[in-house]
Amino acid sequence: MAEFKIMEIKKSVFEANDQNASRIRESLRDSRTFLLNIMSSPGSGKTTILERSIPALKDEFKIGVMEADIDSDVDARRITQTGARVIQLHTGGMCHLDAGMTKQGLDGLGTQNLDLVILENVGNLICPAEFDTGAHKSAMILSVPEGDDKPLKYPLMFSRVDVLLINKIDVLPYFDFNMKACAERVRGLNPRIAVIAVSAKTGEGIDLWVDWIRGEIKNM
Repeated sequence: MAEFKIMEIKKSVFEANDQNASRIRESLRDSRTFLLNIMSSPGSGKTTILERSIPALKDEFKIGVMEADIDSDVDARRITQTGARVIQLHTGGMCHLDAGMTKQGLDGLGTQNLDLVILENVGNLICPAEFDTGAHKSAMILSVPEGDDKPLKYPLMFSRVDVLLINKIDVLPYFDFNMKACAERVRGLNPRIAVIAVSAKTGEGIDLWVDWIRGEIKNM
């Protein structure tokens, strides 16, 4: 039988990405710019939550937003209305952003005089969890209609993020979603995670989320 060599290409790609991500973090830390990576499945309410959050923070912090999508500029147009500095990133079919793509986005956005840059990652619970973007902290949004069993199906995502927003709690009466069970499953994967229940529609819980962001910026 012929012999052959097995190369762990995936490992090498991640190692190079992690090095790039560390450089991004250090550079932004030196300039006192906080980078927050927000991830979720499509339709969870990322953009709507940003539309609620940015007005609550913009008097304290100068904010920039990178909107990542495979195509379209729908979300960037919406976020522009908040007054934040915005850039739309098209991934060309890629289902995530890595550190190199994030660096290109930061260069295009321009981080001069920005205190907070928010990366709204591509809607996907698998690929974005695997790549370090260089963000100082990562958040995930899980919406009530998606179900409380998502931590069981996508454990890597829930284990990697620093805060989980459970969105669309205004529709809890209409869905079989067990808030306590969901939080227990998430903390079983990630004991240090913060879990915040919110409604982007009504604004409930957004103040707690905004307070979390304030605290992380000040502790950077």
